[in-house]
Amino acid sequence: MAGDSVVVRSAGLEAGQLRPEAVEVMSELGLDISAQRSKSVEDLAGEHFDVVVTTCDEAKEACPLFPGAFDTLHWGIADPPAVAGDEETRLEAFREARDELWAHVADLSRDLERTQFVSSRKR
Repeated sequence: MAGDSVVVRSAGLEAGQLRPEAVEVMSELGLDISAQRSKSVEDLAGEHFDVVVTTCDEAKEACPLFPGAFDTLHWGIADPPAVAGDEETRLEAFREARDELWAHVADLSRDLERTQFVSSRKR
């Protein structure tokens, strides 16, 4: 959404498996994430981040600090793998999480673009 000006990394508190439901609901948007792998925040140790986003309350409390981060945001999004039920119920939970994330990322992208624009005009 933000083009080449933003680099995104994603990780959980622990590495797990790439959920087939996530692959399916992202493919509904024409996005192929099947080659992605699950990573833990430990895999990102030593990297610099301008913005750190947590998406569940457990991560908000347990996420390590990322020194130098300009901002830390929390988006409380229900954890779709925690939803029990049949396949369609689980897929719907993944769709809801996907759509919430999409809206938050779109807002953040606009904010970053506006901030970058303002910063570049002050030079």
